[in-house]
Amino acid sequence: MEIEAKLRKIFSGAKINLLLIKNSDEQDPNFKYLTGFTSGTFEDNFLIASRKKVSVLTSELEYETALSQAKEGVEVINALGSKKDFKKAISVIKGKSIGVNGNFLSFNDYNKIKKFKPSKIIDVGENLIKARLVKSAEEIANIRKAVSITKFAIMEVQKSIKAGMTELEVAAQVDFVMKSLGASGNSFDTIVAFGKNTALPHHMPDQTKLNNGDLVLIDTGAKYNNYCADITRTFVYGKANKRAEEMIKFVKRVQLMAIHMLKPGVDAYAVEKKIRKYIDSYKGGVYKGKFIHALGHGIGLEVHDASVFGNTPYRKIKKGMTLAVEPGIYLVGFGGVRVEDDVLIDKNGAIVL
Repeated sequence: MEIEAKLRKIFSGAKINLLLIKNSDEQDPNFKYLTGFTSGTFEDNFLIASRKKVSVLTSELEYETALSQAKEGVEVINALGSKKDFKKAISVIKGKSIGVNGNFLSFNDYNKIKKFKPSKIIDVGENLIKARLVKSAEEIANIRKAVSITKFAIMEVQKSIKAGMTELEVAAQVDFVMKSLGASGNSFDTIVAFGKNTALPHHMPDQTKLNNGDLVLIDTGAKYNNYCADITRTFVYGKANKRAEEMIKFVKRVQLMAIHMLKPGVDAYAVEKKIRKYIDSYKGGVYKGKFIHALGHGIGLEVHDASVFGNTPYRKIKKGMTLAVEPGIYLVGFGGVRVEDDVLIDKNGAIVL
């Protein structure tokens, strides 16, 4: 997507003259969105955008890295090496109404920006989220690649795991395979859980060893060109475990139901309520109250790109959205099952990536 098209989406309805993005020790996702940079850390760098162009205020440390990646509409300024150069570059905000990302900007950085005397500082975090909800063809291609890397890594590791391995060992294998396939990193820390630990949705891998007949849950995601995947697979290792296998079969069916409901114009919150009601009523309520998180979320530059499911402002499904769909049931003391896939909303419905 061209820079001007992205800026039009962000500035639409926002009563601002300029947009200012300030990185911390991490990059604001919107810095990545507007520059397209896939290399470099850009710690504490600034981005100032008008309706026509983007200016990156960087240091000598990152200048050449930024220059080599700058597309049309992105200006790179070596401004952070001296106070004089920085004051000159930042002076464009004086007397102007500027938009900032209140979801990322720290209080300390907010106060620093005030010192350069903009007329107003307005939180345009909502505009930034909305601008990124519908993905371009390039963004979708990056997410597809991240998903394909992630799925292949899980399949490869699933074939190679053995009894006695620890959760940490399996997580390390998943991360290694993803990197070997071209992932630039992880969307989040890989979750691996065995046995009873699978009942804890965000269990972090530890020294728990794999036993025959255990439930195994792997929740992971590769990053590719800044874009995230988020995939979860749950299976039984080794000998049959009838109760666990029935749970897996049920959750897969629930996920398929949810995916079939997702179409342009549909209310994602209404879909989630239907799915929750179905789970709660199944077999007289055997799993009532055991689905303890959202049905899913948006996915893109962030692994939780937007809270599309739930009672949020972004719940109306649109063509071009990319979503993670992840129903799950969790029985403390026994184990849990989650199945997660990333989907693209097409004109006719959801396509599993």
